[in-house]
Amino acid sequence: MPAFDTFPLIPRDDLFGNPTRAAGKISPDGKWLSWLAPKDGVLNIWMAPVANPDDARAMTNAEDRPIRQYMWAPDSKSLLYIQDKGGDENFLLYGVDIASGKETTLTPFENTRVDIVGGSESIRDKILIGLNNRDPQFHDVHLLNLNTGELTLVIENDSYAGFMADDTLTVRMALRQNEAGGTDYFRVVDNKVEDQPFTSTEMEDSLTTNPAGYTNDGSILYWLDSRGRNTAALYAEVVASGERTLIAEDDKADIGGTIRDRETGEVQAYSVNYLKTEWTAIDADLGASLEWLGTQLDGEYGISSRTDDDRIWIVWNDPLTAPIATYIYDRDAASLTPFYVTRPELEGAPLQPMHPVEITARDGLILPCYLTLPVGANSDGSANPDTPSPMVLLVHGGPWARDDYGFVSTVQWLANRGYAVLQVNFRGSTGFGKDFLNAANKQWGLAMHDDLIDAVEWAIDQGLTAADKVAIMGGSYGGYAALAGLTFTPEVFACGVDIVGPSNLETLLATIPPYWAPMVKIFHERMGNPDSEEGLALLKAASPLYKADQISKPLLILQGANDPRVKQSESDQIVGAMKDAGVPVTYVLYPDEGHGFAKPNNNIAYTAIAENFLASVLGGRSEPIGDTVKASTAEILEGVEHVAGLADALAE
Repeated sequence: MPAFDTFPLIPRDDLFGNPTRAAGKISPDGKWLSWLAPKDGVLNIWMAPVANPDDARAMTNAEDRPIRQYMWAPDSKSLLYIQDKGGDENFLLYGVDIASGKETTLTPFENTRVDIVGGSESIRDKILIGLNNRDPQFHDVHLLNLNTGELTLVIENDSYAGFMADDTLTVRMALRQNEAGGTDYFRVVDNKVEDQPFTSTEMEDSLTTNPAGYTNDGSILYWLDSRGRNTAALYAEVVASGERTLIAEDDKADIGGTIRDRETGEVQAYSVNYLKTEWTAIDADLGASLEWLGTQLDGEYGISSRTDDDRIWIVWNDPLTAPIATYIYDRDAASLTPFYVTRPELEGAPLQPMHPVEITARDGLILPCYLTLPVGANSDGSANPDTPSPMVLLVHGGPWARDDYGFVSTVQWLANRGYAVLQVNFRGSTGFGKDFLNAANKQWGLAMHDDLIDAVEWAIDQGLTAADKVAIMGGSYGGYAALAGLTFTPEVFACGVDIVGPSNLETLLATIPPYWAPMVKIFHERMGNPDSEEGLALLKAASPLYKADQISKPLLILQGANDPRVKQSESDQIVGAMKDAGVPVTYVLYPDEGHGFAKPNNNIAYTAIAENFLASVLGGRSEPIGDTVKASTAEILEGVEHVAGLADALAE
């Protein structure tokens, strides 16, 4: 291993504890700054006048679960946030009047999940929301008055997966899955959905084609569209005639985000993210601002909030080897004023650069990947280490998601502990065109897993790691990949860490949240249909549960008891199968968490257990577990003895 003992251990608290501040915004009227910050140890929303940022006050009083998502009301009179209970993902919407400080539950219903259907630049005191309180499978559209709390039913939904509205808060479109696994798009007139779709996609385009919103006058509908091509391009469609104009395309990656004119809703810039995000401006004035920011900031940057007049932006900056910082950008004055550093305790810490790399799979498919070397691994800052290191193959969730370039606490933690970290955008990852995405159809445990094995072999061939020093780790689909790695290819990995990963694809599909039912064909067409003999056989063959007796390497499983996507039973059943087969396992359950861990004390406990588990197998560094597990809600249901120091920490 590299000689990295001269580099300090970054405390787990610094990486996974509460940020000092996060999610900074400016009110639409430009009078107020807001952010998330701890209050009595729990993330809450804070606010201060732009003219006096030091005059800050907490606007919410969350005492248990951190607030992680919030926004300003369009009229700047209130702050809005969503919150669930214990990770159950039944998010309700809350509003806080900034003048009085009064908090109101705007969607006061049990077992309900709110969706935002649409907002408006011209109607400032109302938004459209979807609520599934009548039928858990379908979200009815309501008009919500943000200042009075009045809810008015707009459309009762009996079959549609989603809706789209224009700037007048008029519902213009409904979408629904079709029998082929694609999407049908229907016009909505006077809140009635037409019988026949005006356009449709096949299954192959269903995840790479989406309407991207109307201009504010409703005359243009933007599309991100892969029909008739590979990567999703940006089109503008004249609503009245259906005439379409190509605005932007890229050969390697889908068009991603857009920046819109606040007054007109017209696209001013668009992004492409292959290995890194690149913005291209259409509007000259906005382009000049983005170019100026590029001269002032190192690394990645972007806009997180804008005033109505678009003269003040809140801008984030990720240098990657320094903590993320946020600035107030005055476009007229061409000035950047520091707002905050998210984790100032990381300033001067030995953070590692991330190297984008391309790896060729066995069938010739190019896999966009990211490699982070452990601290002290090389002397020239390149992607070529001086000596091999133990490696963690860190697999993203989804699987219809992707890894990105940028600061990731988990990556920096592992690199600091002495591990090379390889993140692979395996086939099925999003953003790289429909051919890349569809190459994963019905390939769970097959070609998707082969991509991960090919990446490991590449790393060994490159001298990055040794064949007996590779761990596999991930959450959700990444947790599934860890289980698959230790069951299907047990000779490849030294150990595995599974976080909320499914073990049985048949039971996974049988227990999806009810509001996923309108989209279930995505799973059947891309994973296997349990209602057919062939599909059921495919799902069982790809399920690690049935090969639990093949596990021969150490395995750590972590699960949230309230996970609505991957139920606790997914972890319970493979732990049970391993016990029946006499295979050791360590199983950690969090009774107050869901699909991942929101509370800092639980994240810190998870990383304490995981790094000591990895150290005992791969030989990396670790902090003592200390009182982290006792300070969390973690319940060690199995295998205390398999994690170095865990039994002693619990006994203290």
